[in-house]
Amino acid sequence: MPTWSHRIAVVVLAILADGLPPAHAELLDEIRARGVMVWGGDQEGNAPYVYPDPDDPDKLVGFEVELADALAAELGVRAEFRQCDWLTLPEFLRSGKIDIILNGYEWSHARAERMAASRPYYIYQLQLLGRDGGIGAWEDLRATPGRPRRQIAVLGGCAASEYLHAHWETDADIIEYDGNTNAMLQVRNGVHDATLLDLPMAVFYRDKPQGKGLRFVGEPVGRGYYVIYARPDQRRLIAAIDDAIERLFRDGRLKTIYDRHGVWTAAQENLLSADPDAEAAESQTTEGAEYARTGVVRAYGGILLRAAGMTVLLTVVSMPLAMLLGLIVALIRMYGPSALRWACTLYVEVLRGTPVMLQLYVIFFILPQVLPFSFSPVAAAIIGLAVNYSAYEAEIYRAGLQAIPRGQMEAALALGMTRGTALRRVIVPQAVRIVVPPVTNDFIAMFKDTSVCSVIAVTELTKQYNMLANSTGEVLKLAALTAGLYLAMSYPLSVVAARLEKKLAGAGYGVPMGA
Repeated sequence: MPTWSHRIAVVVLAILADGLPPAHAELLDEIRARGVMVWGGDQEGNAPYVYPDPDDPDKLVGFEVELADALAAELGVRAEFRQCDWLTLPEFLRSGKIDIILNGYEWSHARAERMAASRPYYIYQLQLLGRDGGIGAWEDLRATPGRPRRQIAVLGGCAASEYLHAHWETDADIIEYDGNTNAMLQVRNGVHDATLLDLPMAVFYRDKPQGKGLRFVGEPVGRGYYVIYARPDQRRLIAAIDDAIERLFRDGRLKTIYDRHGVWTAAQENLLSADPDAEAAESQTTEGAEYARTGVVRAYGGILLRAAGMTVLLTVVSMPLAMLLGLIVALIRMYGPSALRWACTLYVEVLRGTPVMLQLYVIFFILPQVLPFSFSPVAAAIIGLAVNYSAYEAEIYRAGLQAIPRGQMEAALALGMTRGTALRRVIVPQAVRIVVPPVTNDFIAMFKDTSVCSVIAVTELTKQYNMLANSTGEVLKLAALTAGLYLAMSYPLSVVAARLEKKLAGAGYGVPMGA
């Protein structure tokens, strides 16, 4: 007779299995049966691939939108777009949330080994953009004694990022962003010296507001292929897509689409003869070779550990600042003049009522446009986290101060203490013990909340995990390693906080006077 534990296990497995694609289902037949092919992409800052129509934001445009429609029509169905994060598109594909990836995803050995790849539908190159009056050639990025290292902004996890790491890591600092347009903006703001984009995007933005103040530097470099990815067991679907791409190329419809968006180049004439696997077979990246020899932990453990160091740095610097600022705000709200109390109340409500990501955007992207200086990504992250958390700490401290009986202050004043002395020697020490648990929780939470700083090009632990998982496909192993690092960072703090709370209780803090 099955035990309750067996029944629970069966239920859990059923829940986990729900939504997973059947192991051997023929997706091509399923797509034709339902009449819809779901393709995944990211429309955020992703022109000219897929992006909202400026004249009708509810409508998507771009050469990949038209390509998806044309491919779906060749299969006898219609195309349906699903918004995903660019870095995690393979996870959406693996879980069956989308049928194919179609979003400027470059062909690579690592991806082709874990996903079924179509024939190339576009041959791309990489274009360097610099600020007007800035660098004039690639060689200007070389490290020079007596001059600060140049900084190149780039979309993290893409071919441009891999190219820079392979060829320029020893000469320049490579700053990785979640979006190409953010990288371009910070070059315009003078934060970085250059950015490297796929040529179609560079051409598109050249005459747009996002490209104002930027210019092409040197000739395009590199060469690669955009392909469509499906789950590895869906070879029939990929074969059908390959045939559709060939028909679109031969009858000229593919060129018509690309011409309409200004992305057709002479290189596209070689699409049908392109063989990325054969071209890449002669070489393998050092990182990929190291992974093949040693496995996930040895190959990438050091990279994740360095990213964890950034997470620790952001937390241990930001949280004390947040605690200090929060205490000041709480004291003003409790004992300050009415005008300052009102201002601090507004401060708390605005910060608690707006997302920390938006606050980071304001500090890092918007303020440099109105101020004569800018912040580095790490400095902006520390300021943003400290300011955001200070609002929550202020409310925690205010609650702790309010928990101290009013008679405590009256008794201290009756003994001849000034209000400031009474706060410092009587009220605040007693409130400390009360606020230790919630402040500790916030401290631990900040270790995880640093992940939002990736939007301003800070490569902390979660960002590094996403990039490695995207490039290697070792999602579970890397996730386990990342989770272990987060636990290693937060658990010691929990132990220290518990001991501190016990020590404060033993010292008698928080015991009302006269009790």
